[in-house]
This record gives sequence, structure tokens and C-alpha cells, in this order.
Amino acid sequence: MKRADVLVLFGATGDLAKKKLFPALYEMEEAGELEIPVFAVASSKWTQDEFKATVEKSIRDRNEALGQIVDERVLKNLLDEMQLVVGDYKEPSTFEKLQDALSGFDLPVVYLAIAPGMFADVTKGLNAVGLTESARVVVEKPFGRDLESAIALDDSLKKLLPEDQIYRIDHYLGKESVEDLLVFRFANTLFEPVWNRNYISNIQITMTEDFGIEGRGKFYDEVGATRDVLQNHLLQVLTMLTMEPPIDMGAAALQNEKIKVLSAVRDVTPENVVRGQYVGYLEEAGVAEHSQTETFVAMRLFIDNWRWAGVPIYLRTGKKMAETTMEAVVEFKQPPRQLFTAKGEPAPEPNIVRFRMGRHDGVDLSLQAKAPGSALVTNTVDLTVEFAAALGQRKEAYERLLDAAIVGDHFRFTRIDAVLQSWQILDSILKSPTKLHPYFDDAWGPDEALEMVPGGWTTVGKLADKTP
Repeated sequence: MKRADVLVLFGATGDLAKKKLFPALYEMEEAGELEIPVFAVASSKWTQDEFKATVEKSIRDRNEALGQIVDERVLKNLLDEMQLVVGDYKEPSTFEKLQDALSGFDLPVVYLAIAPGMFADVTKGLNAVGLTESARVVVEKPFGRDLESAIALDDSLKKLLPEDQIYRIDHYLGKESVEDLLVFRFANTLFEPVWNRNYISNIQITMTEDFGIEGRGKFYDEVGATRDVLQNHLLQVLTMLTMEPPIDMGAAALQNEKIKVLSAVRDVTPENVVRGQYVGYLEEAGVAEHSQTETFVAMRLFIDNWRWAGVPIYLRTGKKMAETTMEAVVEFKQPPRQLFTAKGEPAPEPNIVRFRMGRHDGVDLSLQAKAPGSALVTNTVDLTVEFAAALGQRKEAYERLLDAAIVGDHFRFTRIDAVLQSWQILDSILKSPTKLHPYFDDAWGPDEALEMVPGGWTTVGKLADKTP
């Protein structure tokens, strides 16, 4: 694929740009991987100096938080490459100004870091001035808010763009720790023979945050935990854990295996869902008076195919939880006989593989080993690897996604059939939400969710990652 020669960023004054995109551009500049100018588009009537001051502040704040020193030369080079175009997204004159600014460039990447309701209008504006002829258009999640709206949004984009020019972001697909699920499974012969219903008891995928909605009440109240996290992030992790090996590691082969898994997931029914709302949510600014939006959701899923038939898969996500963590736990069945357990004593803990997918990503194996002494009894031991320590520091997700869009690689983006199938799985419960259960800060959600997994969820704690 041909490399893009310019990056256009809509929504340049928004939180996503400040918190993720500008720092990612700095990292790319530092690594010598950007090499193209950046045109930012925003409706805020900022001057060039105000815009560049905002970019600089976001980069300095992020580096300070990480304890890293800003390279002044790199920062200056990046700021010199950036220019702001100001205008209303609904006004043709905005796109005419952008067209003039992009004169002489052949292949732009246009990143829509804006509300999904504006995707179609902005794409029409780009099309009106001829910028969609060669542009790669990157759209942020959520892609729709249910199956019907996702189909409508896709139809509006497809009238102006072919599928191969649309790049749908789920930033979890930019995480090296999520990609490592594929490497762990398909590069290690040790695990593939037991990665199926014959040996695995259940799979648990958890993404929780120990903070609330952080002033985003109006946005969050229209979305909720199911749409914000489960439909995209958690279902993408599920596909990586359960898909069949692709014929190669090209984008098409990978997407083909993902859609096979999602198509085999049984549609979710009410008895397999627990929704919760943390106490105090209704007092948050921007939240409707009697809001029924969930800040927590847990689900039990089943994949009706040969490999996974009968294996329950549990997903949960929530705000104001006991810890911040992102992990997947694969729990294996117990041996057919307990040879090392005294009569009347409980069976040893089962073997598990725990994938940690936050900033301090890694993998943990929980095994049984002989306890010291003359008796043949066991203790649980954990074999732990932190990838940064073992392999070196890894790139952030948005840095990798921006680079992939610039070079034209769809591998780390979602295909429309997978997006629509994800909405299909959840369609009935989104149309008819289940009862909302209250829960308090520092808990793991409502009691009803804790009881969902026989024997309880595998403990999150000593290995939990504080920064997903």
C-alpha cells in the first residue's frame, strides 16, 4: 500500500486529541515515523498560537505524568508540522478551506475524532470538495449505538467511500498486549492442543476502572457500559482468545476468522446479563434525573461451534470498581482424579492462564507444585512475566493505529461485518434492558454479578494492573 502524505485531524480541540492523539504524534515524531504534515480541523475559533500551545501542553502533561523528559527539538519539529483550520463542520466553506490547505497532497488520512453523529456530515463535506477520492477515513468508536444505527451509518459512508478506504478504530486492537494473545496461542505449540472445550472450564474477561465518569456525564449517560466497552473492546478480546488460526497474518485472513467466531456467539438473553449503576451516579453533572444507564455490566456468553461448545465465557466491565484492571483469565478443568488431596480437603485451585493487558502487560500461569514436607500435597505457584521487563518498552495503541492508517494496513482495524455481528449479539438486550442493580464504590459490582460465575470470579488483586 502507498504511504499517505498528509494527516488531517478533525476534533483537534477535543479530549481524545489532547489525551491520546497529540502525545502519539509526538512519539511518532521522536521515532522518525511521522514524516508528514498534520492539518487539524476544529470549530473552536482558536489562533494558530493557541492551538500549538494546547498541543504542547498535552504533550508536556503526558510526559510529566510518565516521568519522561520532553525532547525540545522533537517537540519543535512536530509543532512546525502542524497547522489549524477553523470552521463549522456543517459549512461548505470549512471544507473549501481544507481543500486549499491540502493542495499538492495526493493521499490524505482523515481522522474523525468527533461525535459519531457528525461522521456522515463531515464525510459529505469532504466528498463535496473531492477529498474522498483517495482519502483514508478513520472513524472512532462507537460505530453506531445499536444494530439499526450501525447499518444506517455504514450505508451513509458507503455512498461516498468504498470499504477499503474506511478504517474503524477500536483502540484495543492497537494494544500490543491484545495482539500478544494471537502470538501466545499460535506461536506456542504447548497450548494449542488444550485450547478447547475438552480442557478449558471457562473464560473470564474483565475491564474495570476504579474511577467514575470524570465529568463526561452527558456523553456517558447516552452510551453506558455495554456500548462503551463491552460491544467493542471486550468482544474484540474474545475473538482473539477463541478464533481459529488464520491462514496467514494478513488483514483479510484475520478478519475472516473473527467473523466466524462472532457469528457463532449465541445472542445474549436477559438471564445471562447483570446490569449495575454505582451509587452516586445520578448526582453526576449531565446525568438524567432518573437515568437507567448502566455503569457496570456482566454477561455470560456461549460460542456454538466445535471448539467451544458448552464453555461459558464471562465478560464484565464497570466504573467505580475495586481496582482498575484489564485482563483475561482462561481457567482449565481439574484433573480427572485428585491424587494429592487428603480426604475431606478441598481440591487444589485449577490451572489458569491470566493475560494482563494494561500498561504493565504480561502473562501469569497458575500451576500446582509439591508443598514442602513428607506429605504429597500441593501448593499453588504463579509463574509471572511482565513483558516490558522481558522484552523492552512497547508502543502505545494510538501511535500504532495512526501509523497503520498512514501506511494503509487494515490489520488493526475492524471490518463492517464484525461490527454489525457484535451489535447483533447484543441487540435484544439493548432493546429491552434488564433490571438495574445498585453497587457501591470499591466493590466488584452488584452481588448478582458476583454470583454469576459458579465458585466466583477468579480473584483480581495482587497482579491487577492499575492503568488499562
